[in-house]
Amino acid sequence: MTLRGPLCRLLRTQLNNTCQSRAHSVAVLGAPFSKGQKRGGVENGPKAIRDAGLIERLSHLDYPVHDFGELSFQYLEKDEPYMHVPFPRTVGRANKLLSGAVSNAVGAGHTTIMLGGDHSLAIGSVEGHAKQRPDLCLIWVDAHADINTPFTSPSGNLHGQSVAFMLKELQNKMPELPGFSWVKPFLSAKDLVYIGLRDVDPGEYDILKDLGVQYFTMRDIDRLGIQRVMEVTFDHLLSRKQRPIHLSFDIDAMDPSLAPATGTPVNGGLTYREGIWITEEIHNTGLLSVMDLVEVNPDLGASREAVESTASMAVDVIVSALGQTREGGPITQESQTLKEDTEQLRL
Repeated sequence: MTLRGPLCRLLRTQLNNTCQSRAHSVAVLGAPFSKGQKRGGVENGPKAIRDAGLIERLSHLDYPVHDFGELSFQYLEKDEPYMHVPFPRTVGRANKLLSGAVSNAVGAGHTTIMLGGDHSLAIGSVEGHAKQRPDLCLIWVDAHADINTPFTSPSGNLHGQSVAFMLKELQNKMPELPGFSWVKPFLSAKDLVYIGLRDVDPGEYDILKDLGVQYFTMRDIDRLGIQRVMEVTFDHLLSRKQRPIHLSFDIDAMDPSLAPATGTPVNGGLTYREGIWITEEIHNTGLLSVMDLVEVNPDLGASREAVESTASMAVDVIVSALGQTREGGPITQESQTLKEDTEQLRL
């Protein structure tokens, strides 16, 4: 969303005042968990992202970084499938733990970065965020919609059902899975936007249409351009009022040429410039409160270079969401004002 000149400075000042309690420090929380799907290795994603230099890169930005380390998850020896959903109790317990950790970090005033792990972890991450900021909105950047229910999911994997647990409109469509009695729907469909979809199951497509969810496929991005996609996204989510943003970013949203070490790659994904534009624009709102970065799987890289490329892409996405610019430095109020005034003069 591109605004220039005095009006932009006024809006940016209001946003900074609104979000000051959340933007002055960053918490990093690792969630090494894989049971939301059946492929091993994604539990090593947080370490791979850290090894790619995340904490060092964050330390160059304008706020202190609090590294909360890695959560320790229990894997139940006996966790029989429910319907055809594998590991429901293990996934439910892990997300309950994560929910509390995210809630505590947000409540302490930190902008929180959750490193997964598979995308089932978004259930706990977004739910924990909502405990502290019930008016949040959700931007889901992913090749997949992850809005299946146990009745529509072809695989049963819970990393493809995360959003269904959150939506109030799907409350009557979700069976009572063991391990998830603590989760109550907390998000309305109008408070959700998808970006980057290109592999949507038939049941998911019906849900998206029935609920009127705002989404942008890769075809939409090709047709409209990523700048217009972000303008419409912010208009949809923020035009009524400014509120916290939860960004849930699956690394498979990026094209596999950039992020090959992931469990469900789909060709034709976001370019580097499109992915970074999304996170830069979210940062520019001043409203980012929690970010998930999930589905980096070092075990699935065909080479060390493939793993390093994927982890480095994850780091670039995170630091740009927190203010690192492609000019090489963090966005500050003075630099942003100078840039806008320069752009205004060029008009």
